[in-house]
Amino acid sequence: MASVEECRAALARASDRIMEVEEADRRKHIEERSVSVAVPDLATVFDMRLTLNGLENVTPRGTTAPAERAQVRITVSSDDLVELADDRMNFGRALFSGRVRLDVSFSDLLRLRKLL
Repeated sequence: MASVEECRAALARASDRIMEVEEADRRKHIEERSVSVAVPDLATVFDMRLTLNGLENVTPRGTTAPAERAQVRITVSSDDLVELADDRMNFGRALFSGRVRLDVSFSDLLRLRKLL
């Protein structure tokens, strides 16, 4: 099981990967959204903003701590989060196999699929 700090570092790597996408493509596919990544095996949720500058204001909290409902909600184990961030796991396969749960509007899914 990965630690909270390893998951935070994985999210930073994911943000870096977003920033590798050409700015024109980021503008086309990213609309600023609130994002939460729940990591049940750590009883932690990472709240953040998805912006043209990547993932910003990444803040961990306990799963029982109150928070506003994010527009994009992801649930994933700590180890799978690290593997996804390191591009050792295919997001689509992880999603369809149930290793990742995604709760997002259909329009956001269509827009973000190019970045996942």
